[in-house]
Parts: sequence; structure tokens; C-alpha cells
Amino acid sequence: MTQGVMQGAASTVDAKAKSWSKRDTEWMLALFGTAIGAGVLFLPINAGLGGIWPLILMTVLIGPMTFLAHRGLTRLCLSSKNPDADITQTVTEHFGPKAGALITLGYFASIYPILLIYGIGITNTISSLMVNQMGMETPNRAILSFVLVAGLVAIMVGGQKLVLKVTNTLVYPLIAILFGTSLYLIPQWTTAQFDAPITMAGFFKTVFLTIPVLVFAFNHSPAVSSFATAYRKDLGNDAEAQASRTLKRTSMMLVGFTMLFVYSCVLTLSPAELMAAKASNLPILSVFAERTDNAIFGWMAQLVAVVAICSSFFGHYMGTREGLQGMIVNKAKREGREVNMKLVDKGIIAFITLTVWAVAYANVSVMGMIESLVAPILAMILFILPVFAVKRVPAMRKYDSAINIFTLVMGVIAITGFIASQLL
Repeated sequence: MTQGVMQGAASTVDAKAKSWSKRDTEWMLALFGTAIGAGVLFLPINAGLGGIWPLILMTVLIGPMTFLAHRGLTRLCLSSKNPDADITQTVTEHFGPKAGALITLGYFASIYPILLIYGIGITNTISSLMVNQMGMETPNRAILSFVLVAGLVAIMVGGQKLVLKVTNTLVYPLIAILFGTSLYLIPQWTTAQFDAPITMAGFFKTVFLTIPVLVFAFNHSPAVSSFATAYRKDLGNDAEAQASRTLKRTSMMLVGFTMLFVYSCVLTLSPAELMAAKASNLPILSVFAERTDNAIFGWMAQLVAVVAICSSFFGHYMGTREGLQGMIVNKAKREGREVNMKLVDKGIIAFITLTVWAVAYANVSVMGMIESLVAPILAMILFILPVFAVKRVPAMRKYDSAINIFTLVMGVIAITGFIASQLL
């Protein structure tokens, strides 16, 4: 009888692993939302500035790059002996306390500043929406920033189910606006981009410098650890196959909707107009609002920014919380102290709320520079660390294959290209 029960339980898990479920859809949308930040409004300008031909090559490369890198990180998160372990506990288990602490610090340092940037972004965007689109007086920044940050954190405190529900709700209008705008612009497409002259040296320079822009635009690694943990709790040892399936569909969604939006914008504007947009530092929908004198584009630019910032905030909060919690727990273990996890969680909530609020209120202007410094660290964790783990960690060796060379090479290109783009 016991054997029959065990077989029944095993077949239930196997069925859950093979069939697509509501859980998979929710996580696919949550990962999509984490990746698509307000930067999507600048992506067509940054990615299309070098012409259409480099963009075509980058489109071919970015899908496999996004999927393989995030699959590698997910596999690393799933490789711990402890089924409840997050990424910080997993790297400590595999690489030892010192290396684990260093990787955890890098993980935290690469995500937390981006969370701060979203705090500034949501405050500025809502303030601009109230003044420019709604005709209201400039709101009190201290009150506005606190209400917005505290509201977003409160949703996170409400638990994973609430977060997934809210994120899914936000992602649908984001997809609708991106897709709707893409289709709306099709009648205005021209061949100007195809006629633009380009040299072989210019072609490869553009690809080298722009691949990092697309990598970080499609990055959803801050939510990967929570994603992997949730799948392992639900599916046990069968989690990897279904998690990979979800990641594959997420990558397809990102490439499909985002790159359609990019191509539609790039084919509508001439190279000269893209250069002018870059110089004025305007989001792409604001460019169309000025170009066509259509106020709807101005509204949509603000709405996309609000929705994208909120959905990305949730994913980056998850990564920040895990990194901070990992550092506190690791330090306590090294000192031989017991950890009160409830107290730690309350402290983390207070720390994130107060620091993000303070930075949002101060409207710090050095965030772009900080983002430039942390992006290579994040790329190392996303591309390099999982490939290194395949060679070093026994539980990961089954994933050793030639495809890891592609991930490693593209990761190196992403990191060096990003550094070069900051120096040139």
C-alpha cells in the first residue's frame, strides 16, 4: 500500500512537471516584468542607433544568450543539497564561506543600487504624470516618495502569491502598449535604415557595444533565485526541466514583444532622427509625441514607465532581500551566533524602505554611474559563475557541454562591451 501511495505521489509530481500550469504562466510574466524596466523606452534608440544590420545579428544572438545564461543560473540555484536554499546559501555550500560571502556581496551590490534607481524613477515619473498630464500642482516629494516606496514594499511583504498576482496584472497592459504601438507604427515604416551606409569595422563595433544594452534590458536574474526555490518546493527533483521550459518561454516573450517594439520604432525613424533623440535624451514615445503632436504618446510614455518600474521593482526587491539576508546570516554563522530570522526580515524591510525612500526623496543624480559600475558584476554572476560551477561543482557536472562555451564567450563580450561603452 505504501508503495502504491509513493508511486501515486511520484506520478502526480511528474504530471505537474510535464504540463503547463497557472504557476508557470505567473512566473513567466513575473520574470518578463522583472526584465522590462523603464529602460525599454530608450532601448530602440540605444539598440537601433548603429543601423538595422547590426540589430538583425543581435536579435539572432540575444534570445539564446538570455535563455542559456538564466538557465545556467537557475540550475546553480537548484543544485544545493538543501531544497529551501536560495542563491546565497547555495554558493556558500559550493564554494565555501569566504568565496560564498564575496559572491553574495557581489550579488547584493549588483541589484540593490538598481532598486534605488527604481525608487527615484517611480517618484519622478508619477510626479511628472501628475504635473504634465493631469495638470496638478507639484506634489510634496517627501510624502509622494514615501507613499510610493512603502506601497511597493507592502505588496512584497504580502507574500509571493500577492506579488505574482500584482506583477501579472501589471505586465498585461505593458505588453498591450508595446504590441499596440508596434502595430500602430507599421504603416509609417521606411527603408531609410537599410539605405544607411555601414562599414565592416563599424558593423562589429556596433554589435560589440550594443549587445550589453540588450543583455541588461532582458536581464531577469534578480528574480531567478526565488523562481528556482518556488519550483523546487513544488516539483522537487523534477524542477529543472519545467523551470527551463518556463525560462525558454520567457526569453521568447522578451525577444518577440520587445524586439518587435524596437524594430517598429527603428524602422519608423531615420538614422538622423534617432541621433537627435539620443542627443535630447528623450524616451522613444516622447519622440513620437513631439513628431506627430499626439498627446496620447505622452500619456503612454508615462504609463509604460510606471508599469515597467513597478514590475521590475518587485523582482529586484527579491534579489536585494536575498543578498542582504545572506550576508547577515553568513556573518552570524562565522561568529557562532544564532539568527532570529523574523527579526532579520523586519530589519531588512525597514532598511530597504527607508534607504530607497531617502534616495528617492534626495533624487540622487549619480545613480547612472553606480549602475555602470555594478552591471559588469551582475553579468559575471549571470554568465560566468554558472559556467565555472559546471566545472567545479559535482552536482552541476551533468550540465557540462559545448554550449557553455557560447555562454562564456558572450558573457565576456557583454562585460567588456559594457565597460568599453562607458569609456568611449
